[in-house]
Amino acid sequence: MSTNDGWSDTSQPSGSRDAGVATTYPATALLVAEDISVEATWGHIFGPTSLRVAEGGVTVLVGSGGRGRTALLLTLAGRMKPSSGDLTAFGRRNDAHHLFDQAAIADIDEVDGIEQAIRVHDVVTEQIRWRAPWYKWVTQSAQADLERICRPVFGDLALPSMDAFVEKLPELTASLFRIAVANVHRPPLLVVGGVDRLTRIDSSRILTERLVALGRTQTVITADVNGVHPGVGVRESIRVENLTDNEFTMLEQQERMP
Repeated sequence: MSTNDGWSDTSQPSGSRDAGVATTYPATALLVAEDISVEATWGHIFGPTSLRVAEGGVTVLVGSGGRGRTALLLTLAGRMKPSSGDLTAFGRRNDAHHLFDQAAIADIDEVDGIEQAIRVHDVVTEQIRWRAPWYKWVTQSAQADLERICRPVFGDLALPSMDAFVEKLPELTASLFRIAVANVHRPPLLVVGGVDRLTRIDSSRILTERLVALGRTQTVITADVNGVHPGVGVRESIRVENLTDNEFTMLEQQERMP
């Protein structure tokens, strides 16, 4: 069976999926989570959760936003270790350090939130300095640096001004900028905070379309409480259970109804 976006259904489903939203299942699994959970000293965060993420394209995890979903995304990017269960990624079982090296993570406030007043050119300069050899002097970034870093993520969309304050950027521009900065080296896996963080439905759709473009050369994981926008080319939509109380999930879905 083939779908309109070119992916083929060659294996059986491994979890709960939204009917009519995505019709394909992973032929080659890049990540396999089996009953993973995360616990903190103060209590339960999420789980047990099982899912399979195919290699390539965009996979959307469907589930309510909040600390549970954020912790799951961090776990799938190697930034947190499961307290229980098994997570196999890139052929290695329960190796968070290896997974960390293979993944970039973006647009999650706990990781890349920018609260202080800082300009776009300062963020770009800092990223160049971080990735430069220790002995190399890095000057203030230029427009060409912004183009090189941001254009693969922004596509035809307008780039932010170099002098703009990051905290003042429109929400879609800010999200794309954070993704671009995190994805400079374009590792095999890119994990992005929920597209439903954007308050405008059309902005979340455009963001998803840009992730689909990145998914042509990377495996991209993101999340949305309402599932995917039809016709944007998402490879798979997986409903994830045990993230939070179902009552709160229903309230969040209702709040985002257009």
